[in-house]
Amino acid sequence: MNVLFAAAEMTPFAKAGGLADVVGGLPKALRSMGVDARVVMPLHGFIERGRHNIAYAFHYQFGRRRGVADIYVHHATSDGVPVYFLESYPFFGQGWQLYTDTEWDRQRFIAFSEFTLALAWQLAQREGWKLDVLHVHDWHTALGSFLVAHSRFDPFWQPVGTVLTIHNMGYQGEESGGALFDAGIPARTQPDLVFHGKSDNLLAIAIAYSDVITVVSPRYAEEIQYPRLGEGLEALVRWRAQGGDVVGILNGLDVERNDPATDPALLHPFSAQDLAPRALNKTALQAQLGLPCRADVPLIGAVTRLTAQKGFDLAIPALHRLLADEDVQVIVLGSGEGRLEDELRTLEYAHGGRMRAVIGYDTILAQRIYAASDLFLMPSRYEPCGTSQMIAMRYGALPVVRETGGLADTVQNYDNGDAEIGTGFVFLWETPEAVLGTLRWALETYRHRPEAFRRMQLRAMQRDFSWRESAAEYVRAYERAFKRHRG
Repeated sequence: MNVLFAAAEMTPFAKAGGLADVVGGLPKALRSMGVDARVVMPLHGFIERGRHNIAYAFHYQFGRRRGVADIYVHHATSDGVPVYFLESYPFFGQGWQLYTDTEWDRQRFIAFSEFTLALAWQLAQREGWKLDVLHVHDWHTALGSFLVAHSRFDPFWQPVGTVLTIHNMGYQGEESGGALFDAGIPARTQPDLVFHGKSDNLLAIAIAYSDVITVVSPRYAEEIQYPRLGEGLEALVRWRAQGGDVVGILNGLDVERNDPATDPALLHPFSAQDLAPRALNKTALQAQLGLPCRADVPLIGAVTRLTAQKGFDLAIPALHRLLADEDVQVIVLGSGEGRLEDELRTLEYAHGGRMRAVIGYDTILAQRIYAASDLFLMPSRYEPCGTSQMIAMRYGALPVVRETGGLADTVQNYDNGDAEIGTGFVFLWETPEAVLGTLRWALETYRHRPEAFRRMQLRAMQRDFSWRESAAEYVRAYERAFKRHRG
């Protein structure tokens, strides 16, 4: 089966969030199962072509309402996965931002969806690679599902199945009617889409027209069917779910890249079978960031985007109280909303001897935080899946998380006893008090029930978060979409 992933980002070329990790890891797992999975993404101006061995492949033209676009196709291979990069002025090939302003991004990604279908046709003519399933991701490439559905009168497109993966319902490409009109995109007339007034919403269009919809965790697949997290599209999702077309598939983790025994970012590699060197990573990180080098003090880490979604407006007041009352150290790496960045700097200023706020993103530092922390804080208001808690567990840091989405699906709450059950500490309420109380519970366990803490640590490190099982579920989704148009 031939599957083409269409996405705005992919690790290691361009990343803003978990979408890039999925597109970077899932195709590799699929290829090991016999699926010829390939990826198409924009050639963002900041991508280092020489570093990634990206080479020019061919050129084609595409007629649009306002003229003819020249598309230059570049090619590379990542972990055995063929990746195609599309360059077309003025949409892609220049600039240093992955995403720009909303109005321009609508135009860029509508064009990218059109160019993607043209690429699929080009690959069939040039390489004999005939597309079976188009797999689109989030609103950026969501229009592809509609374009395939609209083109089924053509024998080339008639048998092609479409799969949409929703990574985050909070971003939809809404109010795209003007951009769709300017691009000459036909009317979207699916009755449920029109009834709900969402025919100008790119993500809603894909929900209506895709053969199968996958969501990045089973819990989140349920949550988005209700107003709290459905973001105005819950009725459409629920309608498709009633037909059995919505499937929650937990994201996997690239366990080769995220392995504490081989991770080149770590000064002291370790494993569940040899946990002793792990403590050295804590003192090394303390020294690197200018904290007192104490192996005995509990260290709380976080690697996050600083947004309301991630719950750090709840965490910061809790950390103020915790640092005032407890012998503890805290390290937060992240960037995002200016208000939250400023509040973290204030937190560091108030507790400078025991807290570090590193504003920005540093891949090596992130891995060292996972490997050094005793507890890893993720107080998300909602979390479609999340990979940080999986990496933290694999590296021996027990997560402190809110019970939502993929966090609820991956972190098993401590039984508050001998740890016959548990890989972390879970709370429900969206309040600073809930964050503070759960952190105190985790610290009490660390200090007074070390055997239970160690038992959970080893269990967490031995969890299988690889793509193997999830990739098999995606194969079933592809088969369902593939068969829908083949009689």
